[in-house]
Amino acid sequence: MCDLSNGDSIPGSTSGTSHMHACHSESERTTNFDDTECEQLQQLIFDLIRGIEDPEKPSNLEDLDVVNEQDVFVKKCGEEEFFVRIEFIPTVPHCSLAPLIGLCIRSKLQRSLTEKYKLDIFIKKGTHSTADEINKQINDKERIAAAMENPNLRKLVEKCLEENY
Repeated sequence: MCDLSNGDSIPGSTSGTSHMHACHSESERTTNFDDTECEQLQQLIFDLIRGIEDPEKPSNLEDLDVVNEQDVFVKKCGEEEFFVRIEFIPTVPHCSLAPLIGLCIRSKLQRSLTEKYKLDIFIKKGTHSTADEINKQINDKERIAAAMENPNLRKLVEKCLEENY
């Protein structure tokens, strides 16, 4: 799996948080094929999360500008390994449902992506009053597992992830 411990940032990321990681492989060369593959994955990932319903409003995350394609970052880490970072913007700086939105994004991608992806989800810097604490919550495996054991919270996540055609 990718070495995600060096703190570098993915090109195009404006986050600047200390949580940013990049991948290193034996050969650090980037090819046009790798770039094309990352761009295709970026589009696929955005397509997966854009239709997630907001927990409060009758709109999806794309319509509310909570997620956009420019804030989906993909970097190739090895032969078939990728680092994926999603940044999202809550509808208001004190949004109490931001952790739920992050959990919905994570749940959708964990169901759709394989283990060859390292996934980090963050609130975009400067867009929420308690972003640091929420970022820790939505990227902590134990907290995520505990949250998904709560039947009421699990039901809310499922409702947000329902496919509406």
